[in-house]
Amino acid sequence: TTAAAARGAGMEGSVRLPAPQGERLQLLLRRSREAKDCAYCPYSRFPVGAALLTAGGEIFSGCNVENACYSLGVCAERTAIQKAVSEGHTRFRAMAIASDMGDEFIVPCGACRQVMREFGTDWDVYLTKPDGTYVAKRLEELLPLSFGPEDLKK
Repeated sequence: TTAAAARGAGMEGSVRLPAPQGERLQLLLRRSREAKDCAYCPYSRFPVGAALLTAGGEIFSGCNVENACYSLGVCAERTAIQKAVSEGHTRFRAMAIASDMGDEFIVPCGACRQVMREFGTDWDVYLTKPDGTYVAKRLEELLPLSFGPEDLKK
């Protein structure tokens, strides 16, 4: 097996990977909360953290990073994905997202959903509350009737 294949390059013929459970899920959730603490959000004051679990079991975290030129900021979910892709990972099992929203579950914005969709629809997204509760959604539930790389081949 080549290193790229071991890391999961490409989505063709992909098989549904098992969702994380037990300690692995708790680690993913914790890493999203830790990433939130690193957020650079002096303008919105809305810190968000994300932790992404690759097919190979590695976790990449990200936080939102704002900019005085607002449109140049980047969300936590995209930061985590870009970190993973820059290290050769393109198959993902799950992502956990954390914020300080109180009684509401954090959900990814539309741009993040589309970036997540680039890497398939068959993975789980854990939407959390600050009290540690979460709901699991499939990416295809968060972005139904989506457009992805396979549509360019039609």
